[in-house]
Amino acid sequence: MEQVNRITKKTEIIKPIDRIEVLIIVDNYVDLLLPDSNFVNRAPVLANKNIPRGTLFAEHGLSLMISVYLGEEKHSLLFDTGYTEISIMNNINKLMINPDDIEAIVISHFHMDHTGGINSIVERCKKGVPIFVHPDAFIYPRYMKLPDGRKLIFPRTLQEKDLLNKGTKIVKTKQPTYLFNGLVLVSGEIERLVDFEKGMPNLLLERNGIIEKDIILDDQALIIYLKDKGLIIISGCAHSGIINTINYAKKITNIDTIYAVIGGFHLSGQYFESAIIPTISELKKLDIKVLVPMHCTGWKASKKIADEFSSFILSSVGTKIIL
Repeated sequence: MEQVNRITKKTEIIKPIDRIEVLIIVDNYVDLLLPDSNFVNRAPVLANKNIPRGTLFAEHGLSLMISVYLGEEKHSLLFDTGYTEISIMNNINKLMINPDDIEAIVISHFHMDHTGGINSIVERCKKGVPIFVHPDAFIYPRYMKLPDGRKLIFPRTLQEKDLLNKGTKIVKTKQPTYLFNGLVLVSGEIERLVDFEKGMPNLLLERNGIIEKDIILDDQALIIYLKDKGLIIISGCAHSGIINTINYAKKITNIDTIYAVIGGFHLSGQYFESAIIPTISELKKLDIKVLVPMHCTGWKASKKIADEFSSFILSSVGTKIIL
């Protein structure tokens, strides 16, 4: 309980950190031949001077190990848990991550490609690890409606009772929440004001027996302030819209400089490709030094961002970004 209280202590302003490391545990793409570059360490090919027989797995999911440093102080959290237990556990082992180092788990939203590995992770972490989540993430059932009227039900990978039975502490809030005495800020529910970021129109949920539109209010991001450089924003899928997410981060921190944007931008598929050009137009106004689109950003949008921004970094499983 003492550890949980220390993590969830409220502060008035976000505190600057000296350094951040973002290790990509699960993402849609892996390339073991990518070279290291400035502040980017790619997955090691060699193990004990031999090419390993096993490899890292990629899948349609996201999980990031995030470590922040301030002087001698270090804190680590897990942001999302991928689609399958197979991939996240394989990759954690291959990347030699010690689950005991995970001080908190933050869930960006309920979808299975972000919560599928949570039970296996929790079983490996220290008992009592806190999980930070928007309360709507536990609403079930939730559906995707097809053009012919059929409703496909999402798998239920996030269950509050199961997590509590495993000894976790669940912190549910819609409000911005500080972790590690102000070094990391969980956005909570994000304002949606940008007209071209409309979300997924074909999602439904059942609340108190009534079917309603699901706009994924549980979508949330991480916000970190890198000393003398600006905000680092880390999104899961950015169902709220990546520009809405950036704007909200600026609003709740009173910091306008954006240094890095990392994570899923959700610009893939028929409902989102029309937002690629206006999204890029807005990103160009921000002078972002590090852009790492992941997961649901999609090939077309990622290619366009790579063409338009020298700050683009190709995401690959096993990559560690050090800022």
